[in-house]
Order: sequence, then C-alpha cells, then structure tokens
Amino acid sequence: MPTLTSSLTPAEAELLAGLTSPLLIQAFLDTLAYSSEDRYRCPLTVVRDRTAHCYDGAIFAAAMLRRLGHPARLLDLLPNDRDDDHLLALFQVDRHWGALAKSNFSGLRYREPIHRSVRELVLSYFEDYFNALGEKTMRAYTVPLNLARFDRLNWETDDAALDAIADHLDVVRKVAVLTPAMVARLSAVDPRALQAGLLGANAAGLFKFDADDA
Repeated sequence: MPTLTSSLTPAEAELLAGLTSPLLIQAFLDTLAYSSEDRYRCPLTVVRDRTAHCYDGAIFAAAMLRRLGHPARLLDLLPNDRDDDHLLALFQVDRHWGALAKSNFSGLRYREPIHRSVRELVLSYFEDYFNALGEKTMRAYTVPLNLARFDRLNWETDDAALDAIADHLDVVRKVAVLTPAMVARLSAVDPRALQAGLLGANAAGLFKFDADDA
C-alpha cells in the first residue's frame, strides 16, 4: 500500500517538509478551515482539502510528529453530554508533555512541552474547555493511544481507517478529572473568556443543543 510520503505531489511534499517542529505543525493546523462535516479525513486528505475538525487535525498532527521522530500518540478529552470530545496529539521534549490540536475554540489548541505528566497537561485545558453556553464541560480523558497499532490499516492515507481508531478510543481506559461534588461547584465561564474562546469559530461546527437547551 502507498505510504503518505509516496502519495504526495511535489508541492505537497515540499509543504510537509517545512513542518520541522511541533509549533510549525500547529501553525499549519491553524490555517485550515474548521470542518463541520460528519466525516473523517486522514492526513493525506487533510493536506489536499485544507480542511479538518479536531479529530482529523489530531490525526494529522500525530502523523507529522512521527515524521519528526515522536511516537504518533493521541489523547481524547471527554466532556459531559452537552459538548463534543476533543482530540490532542501528544509529544514530549525533555520528558515534558506538550500537545497539538485543531479546535473551533481558540483556547483548545497548542500547549508548550512544559507539563510533567499527562494529567498536568490535560488540566491545562480545563478552563478553556467549555461549550457555547459558557458551561465548563471537561469530565475525563483517555490514556494515550499510540497509532502505530493501526499502521496495517494505512491510517495516514485511507479515510476509512479513522473509523477503527475512533471505535478503539471508545474502549480505551478513561481517567476521571472531577468528582460529582466538584461538578456541582463549577462556576460559569466569564463572558469575556467565552467571547475570546469563540473568536473566529465556525458556528456550524459547534455542539448542537436541543431547542430547549439553547
């Protein structure tokens, strides 16, 4: 089967060759249109369509990180039932964790590799993880998943392989972030933080509430 490298046009190969650091990968993710479509794009399709939502973006970032010598690792941030989950591509520098992400919310993207543990990294997203109604929604996260186990499915070049990865994320071990008592004490997001988080958001890609919720 063709690899990502062998599938690229010369122009695409030149583009990806320029993504020589996690920060440059994130900068490329930030140029992509945010997808509101109910479909998955593998890294090759992301390059060609210049479009991604958080799942596509994290898969793409994991592939690009692997080109730099990092493992292709994902982590899924899990909300309550009033928000979408959010995928991160993880990397380490000097044993400290950082993350790359594509998001419709401005505060849920890049994290510097300064975090001493995965949990510490995850909690750096807590205050910025809210829905369009201003509710803080993070509740748990998955342990990191190395995408090397899906190489036989050609996930870098085949959109269909992403369904298998999504299915596996559903059964990966989950780690709770909050107790019920903590949830009951949560405050609403400051209106200024909510406005900043939604800056430039694609409204069509936001979580869809029932009519009586909005």
